[in-house]
Amino acid sequence: MKKIMVIGVSAGVGKSTLAKKMADELKIDVYHLDQLYWRAGWVEAPFEEFSEAQAKIVNRESWIIEGNYTSTFRIRSDKADTIVYIEHPIYVCFYRVVKRWLTNLGKTRQDMAEGCSEKLDWQFIKFIATTYYPRKKAMAKRLEAFKNAGKRVYILSSKEQVNNFIQSLNKQTVH
Repeated sequence: MKKIMVIGVSAGVGKSTLAKKMADELKIDVYHLDQLYWRAGWVEAPFEEFSEAQAKIVNRESWIIEGNYTSTFRIRSDKADTIVYIEHPIYVCFYRVVKRWLTNLGKTRQDMAEGCSEKLDWQFIKFIATTYYPRKKAMAKRLEAFKNAGKRVYILSSKEQVNNFIQSLNKQTVH
């Protein structure tokens, strides 16, 4: 477990939080796709630049890359040895997105690009609502393909499973 993708069904599912905890346990650098994709003021990076930044990271000896951005999945999945997928109910994702917004109001999160203050708008809520179920279905197929390609795949669908997964990493690093 040296090249790890942390993906999830939706925003607010806990990808960034899990990736940070994994980085602490495994002593592997974590990269947040939101930091590579967004520029100050919520301006999108050019696709080529976003892709090239990931291509440089995946050629390193070890990494944890967190985020979905399915348009560049292949860059990461081709080099990954482990895929960690988080899937919580949509109401949990909505709750966490609102909580994150309230907690970080007027600030830029550590896992976000500089100059992108926390925001919550109708467009983002609509994005979560309209992509959750189609993404859930598509991810099931992707995860099966990852398994068939010989990748280690972990599917975490409850807070307890996430906590047990982190504890299992702790046990691995102790030995």
